[in-house]
Amino acid sequence: MTQRLCLVHYHEIGLKGKNRATFENQLVTNLHRALKPFDVANISRISGYIVVEAADHRATDAMAAAIRQVPGVARVSLAYKCGLDEDEYKAAAVQALSEAGDFSTFKVHARRSSTTYPVHTLEMNQLVGSVLCEAFPQKKVDVHNPDVTVVVHVVQGSTYVYAASAPGVGGLPVGTAGKVVTLLSSGFDSPVATWMVGRRGATCIPVHFSGRPQTSDTSEWLCQDIVDALAPSGVVGRLYVVPFGDRQREISLAVPQSLRILMYRRVMFQVAERIAQLEGAKAIVTGESLGQVASQTLENITAVNEAVTMPVLRPLIGSDKQEIIRRSQQIGTYEISSQTAPDCCTLFMPRRPETHARMRDIHEAWESFDHEAMVADLVEHMEYRDYSQCPSYHAPKGRLRAHHSELAPIEPELSDVERPEGE
Repeated sequence: MTQRLCLVHYHEIGLKGKNRATFENQLVTNLHRALKPFDVANISRISGYIVVEAADHRATDAMAAAIRQVPGVARVSLAYKCGLDEDEYKAAAVQALSEAGDFSTFKVHARRSSTTYPVHTLEMNQLVGSVLCEAFPQKKVDVHNPDVTVVVHVVQGSTYVYAASAPGVGGLPVGTAGKVVTLLSSGFDSPVATWMVGRRGATCIPVHFSGRPQTSDTSEWLCQDIVDALAPSGVVGRLYVVPFGDRQREISLAVPQSLRILMYRRVMFQVAERIAQLEGAKAIVTGESLGQVASQTLENITAVNEAVTMPVLRPLIGSDKQEIIRRSQQIGTYEISSQTAPDCCTLFMPRRPETHARMRDIHEAWESFDHEAMVADLVEHMEYRDYSQCPSYHAPKGRLRAHHSELAPIEPELSDVERPEGE
């Protein structure tokens, strides 16, 4: 019986060595998560592909679109699976080409992953090509630069036939590169940076520094909308929110005006590092682009980096604003980031921020307030919300004392130390 299914192609995973199965298995797990809204019968690995089968044997365009958003997927083909009977796979080729949309030229590309099938690929090309020429007499064959290629692939005792194919996001499966903590605002840059490291296989834990109570909590809700927009990719496991407004006011009163931003960022980096240590994350990620604003000059980046010992990744460092905006449109965060909201980035801003800070001045300003107590207090009062769309995320053990009833409506799990006897 011929069935229509989704044939998932990958690229980088195929270049892996002995650990290739680990990447494939993680991609299968992530596909199960992404396809929960669909009635999926089975997701399995075959030679060089992952096969997604619908319960009714009729995979849809919507199912293929959901698969394409999962990191690690290079391309998705709506394919027909049939047996090794020539008449069966020839009929499937006719059906596949009829679904390819508008085209003028085509060719057939036959492959055999199993040499036990006696028909040679050249003969398969001729058999299928002749049938397609009869079925589509107005179309021409072009073996060099066709509009559509009909692939007939014999693998593991079955034949997969497809013509309709669309690119995925590529990269590596989320969960294969460890955890990272990302600094997330409601602007354009940091959501794109979060998505980009997630696309490289990292499980992302965003931290949003809110201007609350000095500002409204609008930016917090926008950040939740951003994480929801990133949900199809499954890159985010938990969102932390740190109310930072009062502490910014303290800093603004203690340090020279021109150095406020750098002190804010040093505190933010140290809080992010504490969260990373709690989560077992290995790096901090920011949406900085070299020279885009005053805090993103080389001197100021160095001044902020000094506050932490953990690696700081900046995937957008060489990107301009238009490139970042185009990417935000592709990943679905553009409309959310276009909304204006007061947050810590707009709070107590200096008129003339320092663009080329000297480390002597940085150290003097840093010691002018109790930054250690401030960081500890911010970590103590952070809030969070978990997201089930990231199967590779595992919450840290122990209880986080501060949580928001709306951000985290479910009580956090107690650690063994705090758990009453008998539980």
